Amino acid sequence: MLSRVLLCLSLLATSMAYASIAQQLIPGARAVGDSPTLTYLFWDIYQATLYAPNGQFDSSRPFILKLHYLRDLEGKEIAKRSIEEIKKQGFKNEAKLSNWLNEMREIFPDVTNGTELYGQRTEQGSSLFFNGNTLIGQIDDPLFTKYFFAIWLSENTSEPAMRKALLNIN
Repeated sequence: MLSRVLLCLSLLATSMAYASIAQQLIPGARAVGDSPTLTYLFWDIYQATLYAPNGQFDSSRPFILKLHYLRDLEGKEIAKRSIEEIKKQGFKNEAKLSNWLNEMREIFPDVTNGTELYGQRTEQGSSLFFNGNTLIGQIDDPLFTKYFFAIWLSENTSEPAMRKALLNIN
């Protein structure tokens, strides 16, 4: 019984820590929705949570997307996969894609099981990236921000069930 109580308290504290990082970045941030685990073949890759002020998502306002990684991945591979997904959104400007790929390769760290990366859309439309509560980089291009977060939040996403869960759409 005591071990169950301690486990519940640990899970509650962990959940509060995640929320507090989002609230540090955007005061009043609340979870909009949590995704099911993204699985590729038989590997669990990550789980995602979308945060917005008062839990009300608006793509033109600040929000945060948290990715909780469930396996080891190289940052360069995450950047490459992000570009592939941006192309699926219909973006075709090869010069910008190449520039964005280079910027993401510089920003995205290698991750291990348990790594928490946060992407924040700012009021100005920039993208800030955090490893936990440590700023690891930013891209000041509203077009990048639009297409990067569209990977998860656009109607054209390759993961429609994840989008529905993140946006809390029934």
